[in-house]
Amino acid sequence: MAESPEEVAVLVQRVVKDIRNAFKRNPHIDEIGLIPCPEARYNRSPIVLVENKLGVESWCVKFLLPYVHNKLLLYRQRKQWLNKDELIDITCTLLLLNPDFTTAWNVRKELILSGTLNPLKDLHLGKLALTKFPKSPETWIHRRWVLQQLIQENSLPTLVTKGNLGAAPVERIHRLVQEEMDVCSEAAGRYPSNYNAWSHRIWVLQHLGKLTVKVLLDELSSTKYWVSTHVSDHSGFHYRQFLLKSLIGRTMPDNNIVVQKQVVTEQNPSLQKEEESEAAEAACAEEQSMDLPRHLKEELELCTDLIDTYPGHETLWCHRRRVFYLQHHLSNKIPLLNVVLPSVDSSDETLTSSQPSPATSHMAQAMDVDGLNESSSKQGYTQETKRLKRAPVQDTLGPEMEYRFIDKVLSTCRDVEQVRFATAYRKWLVTFLGQ
Repeated sequence: MAESPEEVAVLVQRVVKDIRNAFKRNPHIDEIGLIPCPEARYNRSPIVLVENKLGVESWCVKFLLPYVHNKLLLYRQRKQWLNKDELIDITCTLLLLNPDFTTAWNVRKELILSGTLNPLKDLHLGKLALTKFPKSPETWIHRRWVLQQLIQENSLPTLVTKGNLGAAPVERIHRLVQEEMDVCSEAAGRYPSNYNAWSHRIWVLQHLGKLTVKVLLDELSSTKYWVSTHVSDHSGFHYRQFLLKSLIGRTMPDNNIVVQKQVVTEQNPSLQKEEESEAAEAACAEEQSMDLPRHLKEELELCTDLIDTYPGHETLWCHRRRVFYLQHHLSNKIPLLNVVLPSVDSSDETLTSSQPSPATSHMAQAMDVDGLNESSSKQGYTQETKRLKRAPVQDTLGPEMEYRFIDKVLSTCRDVEQVRFATAYRKWLVTFLGQ
């Protein structure tokens, strides 16, 4: 084993060269890892490449990491000169072992801006680093920076072509979006409550997917199984809440969604030219908006199944609150979609029939729409009125079903935490509906 500084330098240079050669032999490496090995047993390279997996024997890390770290700092302090190839190799080795080293990412940013380094190589390097360090914030930040550069320079289709990601520009972008979704899913699965991964996923939807209805619906479908197997991961359920809210915003924009789209457009002037195509999508989104109540209903049914199957998880109850809130928000925009009766629980003073409930007000408003009184008929038969008229009455939604579900949980469940969460949810409902 190397002991003197000269021996360490020779060892490190050999290891860095072996890592570079490994990527040349197999550019499709998809995972890195450390091989537990306290000391070198044979006179061989500590870099092991098996199929698409790259391993580094742990004994060499204590020599390798400090050496390349110090060498890069000397370069930044202008005390040592390194050519571009040496910078690429050193930063690659350093970031595979310590991806939170900001200086290394900054050096690679400079190489990208100078045209020396292909941005797609940094996307691949970041993907590899996330297989070992899935929550690395600096890696996610740099990944967004690379994608942002591609968007601003309007060179995404050309660069993606070099990565063999498709033929047509739209297909290339969709392929890249799907690849980013896969990277986020893998990272979220490797580290629980990986806030950085889910935040990056939202960012990709906003800046690459542009929050289109198709992409949002695809994500809602693809993440259903993931959250069903990670019932304590609040980040995953928060992501689904974002999808549902964005779907509502795409079909019936509110102030928050409008402001959000304005910010994205200001940051990406090239996207302004695509607003015309989005207008065509908005025209057909009216028909797709009829599915919003169904998606919210299915989300509540998913919550019901998970709460019954996995009792005592507060994340599920918090998600149920948010979904019910979105459902209530949608009912205010489309009153006829949420016609319900007052709660059957007459023992609760706040829910007695003598007090007007939001459900009865929605029913009265919906009856006015169906009746088409004289004042409304004089104003004309608008598209909004047509949409309200043809909307089916969803009598299975609303507070009544929520109270029945809570009563069922309280009467059958023996889990103390489950009873506590159900009671808290009932109190929240009473407070929310009483506002």
